[in-house]
Amino acid sequence: QVQLVESGGGLVQAGGSLRLSCAASGRTFSSYDMGWFRQAPGKERDFVAAIRGGSNGGITYYADSVKGRFTISRDNSKNTAVLQMNSLEPEDTAVYYCASGYAGAYVRSETSWRYWGQGTQVTVSS
Repeated sequence: QVQLVESGGGLVQAGGSLRLSCAASGRTFSSYDMGWFRQAPGKERDFVAAIRGGSNGGITYYADSVKGRFTISRDNSKNTAVLQMNSLEPEDTAVYYCASGYAGAYVRSETSWRYWGQGTQVTVSS
């Protein structure tokens, strides 16, 4: 069983930055893929970014809407995944969820992910 705990959310003005962290329990962290999804009020949960684990560790994927602004990374020595968010826009306002597991080919689908955190709120004011 893996437990994920997100932190770093908050309120920021448009154009600002936030850094989200996801702390994972368990000894298999380095082998798992790590991902971030977000859910805005009244909308479905959408893919944001992912980073591979294991032998493919370091390969990253991004939603088009965040490419060039967000960066996902991982520190296997600390069992932590990080989402650095720059040039934030009001449209980025959402609850951000960390996910973990062996995502396979469909990293952008939430059904590919086994473990989920409770989420952290990100609010971007205009």
